[in-house]
Amino acid sequence: MTETFVSFGEQGAQLTYGSYLRLPQLLDSQHLESDPPAHDELLFITIHQVYELWFKQLLHEVGAARDAMLGRIEGRSLWWAQHLLARVHVIERVLVQQVDVLETMTPQDFLEFRQRLAPASGFQSVQFRELEFLSGAKDPSYVDRFKGLTEAEQARLGARLEEPTLWDGFLHVLRAEGMAAGSDEEISASVRTAAHDRSQHAVVWALAEALLQHDELAASWRARHVVMVERMIGAKSGTGGSSGAGYLRSRLPLQYYPLLWDLRSEL
Repeated sequence: MTETFVSFGEQGAQLTYGSYLRLPQLLDSQHLESDPPAHDELLFITIHQVYELWFKQLLHEVGAARDAMLGRIEGRSLWWAQHLLARVHVIERVLVQQVDVLETMTPQDFLEFRQRLAPASGFQSVQFRELEFLSGAKDPSYVDRFKGLTEAEQARLGARLEEPTLWDGFLHVLRAEGMAAGSDEEISASVRTAAHDRSQHAVVWALAEALLQHDELAASWRARHVVMVERMIGAKSGTGGSSGAGYLRSRLPLQYYPLLWDLRSEL
């Protein structure tokens, strides 16, 4: 008779920690460009690879939260969206704190290998741009400005520009709760109603606050990032040809959900 259970432990010889996590491939993904090798280049690569892994996880969670608000996930509705957005907030706090590790690298140590990075740039992070698009800040000009995208990356960004956002999911929730969401004025009035009667509209208010927290943490990461860049390279241009810290500072006023911020002045 064939066993139907999994044999745990090394004696099972079915799966190991290293094979499950693909550790040989993962740990062979840090290749230094500097020659002779600059000590801090490994740190720089590792930090940014970890960021990309977290971006992948955030896309996974944000997409599922949006689908839950849209009613696309059977058996998992608004409580699931709130749960996933709470996880998103924790991950985003990790992204902010991770800058502290990068700042243990001095400007002098960074300059040992910085010239080797051009024309690569964080501006080219497709996953980060996907996250912005999915959150609600769709910017088609990014696809036009960046000519180094592969066909697959262009397709991914094009799909994100077409698909519903977290904000679309939230508007679906408003309508499902019998609240108006046809214009900015109606949306503001509906959320204001939820704010003043949280017992009656607990789910709407909780999701509005979760979205605002997501927006705030994204802004915190952008602010922390630009200060780190200024500390590292001052007013130098970015390796990808951008204005460096100047470009990053121009992104600081970005808000995913301006109507939720405006509500604070009306409460």
